[in-house]
Amino acid sequence: MKFVKDLKRSEYCGLLSSKKIGEKVVLMGWVDTRRDHGSLVFIDLRDREGIVQVVLDPNKAETAMAKELRGEYVLAVEGVVRARPDGMVNKKIRTGEVEVEALRAEILNTAATPPFQVDDENVNEMLRLKYRYLDLRSPRLQNHLRLRHRVAQHARRFLSEQGFIEVETPILYKSTPEGARDYLVPSRVNPGHFYALPQSPQTLKQLLMISGYDRYFQMARCFRDEDLRADRQPEFSQIDIEMSFIDQEDIINLNENMLRSIWKEFKGVDIGKVPRLSYQEAMDRYGSDKPDTRFGLEIKDLGPLVKGSGFKVFDDVIARGGIVRGIAVPKGGGFSRGQFDKLTDIAKRGGAKGLVWIKEENGAYGSPVSKFFPPEKLGELLKAVGGGAGDAALIIADDYDPACSALNALRLHLGRELNLIDFSQDKFLWVVDFPLLEYSPDDKRWVARHHPFTSPQDDHFEDLTSANEANYGKMLAKAYDLVCNGYEMGGGSIRIYRNEIQQAMFRVLGLTEEETQRKFGFFLEALKYGTPPHGGIAWGMDRLVMILCGTDAIREVIAFPKTAKATDLMADAPSEVTFDQLNEVGIRLSAAAEKALAGESKDA
Repeated sequence: MKFVKDLKRSEYCGLLSSKKIGEKVVLMGWVDTRRDHGSLVFIDLRDREGIVQVVLDPNKAETAMAKELRGEYVLAVEGVVRARPDGMVNKKIRTGEVEVEALRAEILNTAATPPFQVDDENVNEMLRLKYRYLDLRSPRLQNHLRLRHRVAQHARRFLSEQGFIEVETPILYKSTPEGARDYLVPSRVNPGHFYALPQSPQTLKQLLMISGYDRYFQMARCFRDEDLRADRQPEFSQIDIEMSFIDQEDIINLNENMLRSIWKEFKGVDIGKVPRLSYQEAMDRYGSDKPDTRFGLEIKDLGPLVKGSGFKVFDDVIARGGIVRGIAVPKGGGFSRGQFDKLTDIAKRGGAKGLVWIKEENGAYGSPVSKFFPPEKLGELLKAVGGGAGDAALIIADDYDPACSALNALRLHLGRELNLIDFSQDKFLWVVDFPLLEYSPDDKRWVARHHPFTSPQDDHFEDLTSANEANYGKMLAKAYDLVCNGYEMGGGSIRIYRNEIQQAMFRVLGLTEEETQRKFGFFLEALKYGTPPHGGIAWGMDRLVMILCGTDAIREVIAFPKTAKATDLMADAPSEVTFDQLNEVGIRLSAAAEKALAGESKDA
């Protein structure tokens, strides 16, 4: 194989330009397309940088293999760069002014006919995931992964210049279940014991603060065994940051500066100062703690207008402490009953029990509750949510959480359906003042809103240490989320750094002394040895790159992603293992698992 042994690649195909005209070059890549004109064969040779046209003469011994070439063959070419003939310039590609006249060529490897063209974006996603190594040849994914690389390098440079040290933390670690399910790894040398893959390096980065590494960061790999969505994967990457001797303002300012730097570098946009909303205000105005603020349709409180109206649904909800709130639908006055039924279904899927709508069309009001409210009252309600002539109002009456969830679902649906979202811009938001705790009806106990290491705000320390349960629901955290276009792009908090406060938090969460020691004893011990005030944040690297790439599917920015069922179609993972492998780590399958495997074998 003379080319690889003696002739080394001198240029990338996609980087050739008119500056190279007259020079001899060596190219290596894949045959993208082939056009046989009889006396000459034209191919587009592709590598990671793009394509260039190569002209081969099949009548010459050195390029006689031109007739054999097919798509995705791996080819090496030595040739001379020349200007394309007049009228043959291709302005759609970077190399469109030049072509390469092949002096000699060699097929480095043949290829089977691929199941799809690598540049065809209209291929079923499951097929593309099965042949991910082919899909990764596409310009789309290559651009996404190159951008991801550049973003990671930019973040590393920015943080290093700010005095941060990159430290790697273990992947095999201790199970400390307080969030999503852990992925467990059995230990062969310690039978009956398990590692857990980290959901985040939370305690480890705090231990680094105790160790004196006062500015740490890491491109951390994290794992969570939870149900998936388009913007979530079982394994993901974080830009993980922790700092000592700081308060909340310090962390927000540093990360806002990094955000500005990233958007300036990769989008050429100065995003300015990032606004802030309290958690409560975000929920009241948008029904979400990660609102998409690229469009309006803010939620309005209708409780004072309908209180004592005599409409039983509204009156009962208000009497039990619920809310009656609504949003406007621009030009919704022309909606059909079927369209409102669809919106009702969306509200129910969002958690509400139903939906009340009001519409104004040609001076007349229509509503399923029109017999309970005179036209002037319907008009007053429509106006209160921000609507007017030709518009509609969507009203939810329910307890606070399901009402917010349903209104958020309606708002996002309408934003897309009515083309209200300005996709040409990115809107950022800091959400602050989160609740420290929330009550879990299923577990019948208080749980941490973020995680159990988040510090309460200073005026709530006494409520925590004195176990004043009456105020648990009122306690606020020193926590903050960075939101972009309706996605939580990053989140963090100031941490508890005093041993007695951390132990009080564990007691509030219902952990016994024995549970606390078993799960977190090593950490509580470390807190005794001079722990500095500290806090941090973790950016979702995958979501960050997803937003920068302008896609809404996180799989588009990960080289080898999983499906919504957490499976790898390419490698057929997860897969069975042998009895001997299970026996080595002391594991026996349950009857349910055995039955499932038997069913798979039968289907196969």
